[in-house]
Amino acid sequence: MAADADTKEHMTLPTDTENAETNSRPRRQKSPKKTARNVLIGFAAVVLIAGLIGGAYLYNLAQTFNSGTTKIESAFPDETTRPQKTEPANGATAPMNILVMGSDTRGSDEVDVDAATATDQRADTLMLVHIPADRKNVYAVSLMRDLWVNIPGKGESKINAALALGGVPLMVQTVESLFQQRIDHVAMVDFEGFKGLTDALGGVEVDVKIPFAPASGPMKGHYYAAGKHTLNGDEALAFVRERKSFSDGDYQRVRNQQAYMKAIIGKTIARETLTNPVTVSSMVSAVSPFVSVDKNFDAAAIGSLALGLKDIRVNDTVMFTLPTLGTGTSLDGQSIVVADTTAISEIAGALSKDQLGTYVTAHALEKGN
Repeated sequence: MAADADTKEHMTLPTDTENAETNSRPRRQKSPKKTARNVLIGFAAVVLIAGLIGGAYLYNLAQTFNSGTTKIESAFPDETTRPQKTEPANGATAPMNILVMGSDTRGSDEVDVDAATATDQRADTLMLVHIPADRKNVYAVSLMRDLWVNIPGKGESKINAALALGGVPLMVQTVESLFQQRIDHVAMVDFEGFKGLTDALGGVEVDVKIPFAPASGPMKGHYYAAGKHTLNGDEALAFVRERKSFSDGDYQRVRNQQAYMKAIIGKTIARETLTNPVTVSSMVSAVSPFVSVDKNFDAAAIGSLALGLKDIRVNDTVMFTLPTLGTGTSLDGQSIVVADTTAISEIAGALSKDQLGTYVTAHALEKGN
């Protein structure tokens, strides 16, 4: 296998769509814009807000979130296959792991988020969000969709194939077996959710590092010049989707996604946003229909988590991609991303000790970038 040292980047986010026709239908069908994509959007819009607003208004927001989201009834694998979690002594707060995944539907009719069988879906975005016990940071470890791993019971394959081969439970089992860490919650959000959230915020400012013009899609030919721009919903959606305009494709695309995420989080938790009930209500209403969560990750659970995260600011979020050994080719001819087993082992060890921040510091990963 050929290795590319340049792909061993830290500060990137997930990659492009590898959609396939779904062969099974969901128990609860959703419109073309409902299903899975980058749940830090929903996380930023709902989790970081809910704990900061009280009374009847919070109740109304909770009702909006609970009624608007889709519940994944069968999100986890058989208990006998799962890592055990050590509960802290004396009622102390425990660290939390949230598996964030999704795919860019781009107009497909519906996606099954509730099956424990093969669905012919792909996880276009995959992220392990770790929240330490002290609640002082939020860490998002992005996993490249083409990462070559062992999928339990299925053999070696690209990690994003786990969803296709065994639904959400197999994807959870694959990530749990990779890091030997228990996943507490699962969340999915559709890429289309970017549009409504961005517009609800009145646009978001991003710094375009590499200029480009999409070659296809609704924003075809729209030029994104280098420098800072305030993007509306359609512009933001095209910004985070584009990859073909860049020499390194998915890698620049995920850098752009990270820049957008940072801008969204920063504007979401800004005082002028949180003190505006109309904006907050619009944000929750805009995001909820695009979010799917495990049945226990409701507004009450999110609100409780948000109370612990009330002091989090944008620079307290750390986003990085799981280091790899570059790209290569599998024995059956697939283009893959080669796993760095040393990095996986180190991150697994750091997670087990709730010391991911130590790993971040040792590898010079910068907060909020």
